[in-house]
Amino acid sequence: MNVLSLFDGMSCGQIALDRLGIKVDNYFACEIDKYAMQVTQANFPNTIQLGDVTKVNLSKLPKIDLVLAGSPCQGFSFAGKQLAFDDPRSALFFEFIKILKEVKPKYFLLENVRMKQEFLNIITEQVSSCYPEIPFGIEPILINSSLVSAQSRQRYYWTNIPNIKQPE
Repeated sequence: MNVLSLFDGMSCGQIALDRLGIKVDNYFACEIDKYAMQVTQANFPNTIQLGDVTKVNLSKLPKIDLVLAGSPCQGFSFAGKQLAFDDPRSALFFEFIKILKEVKPKYFLLENVRMKQEFLNIITEQVSSCYPEIPFGIEPILINSSLVSAQSRQRYYWTNIPNIKQPE
């Protein structure tokens, strides 16, 4: 499986795939934070770092099976000013959409914070437009991480991976 992780951070996607026993042939990471990249390379030295998501050359990549993304949330978070797409960091969400349309992977997973309904609707519409063959669109799933960890963080997940639901 070839994976492209946008806004990779310290590569938690690789941790999840490893724990699920999913074999990854190539893991391509778009990340600009040098410290996050150092952590990734220490834990997963075979990671192929691509740098800035706005400058990635997709034509040089093999067929991508899975795109992972957790685009910057500062513009959507209730803890911030809620500038939404007027915050340049949160506007990077559209890079995810552009790449999703170009790569058209078999699967994708997008994560972001709990947010106002109007922002949620825009993201849902944009994501659903990438997969018009899914007749009812792609609806977000709200999951609180306290169900699987020591932290209480509510996050929305959009995916076309079948059978994803609230953990017990």
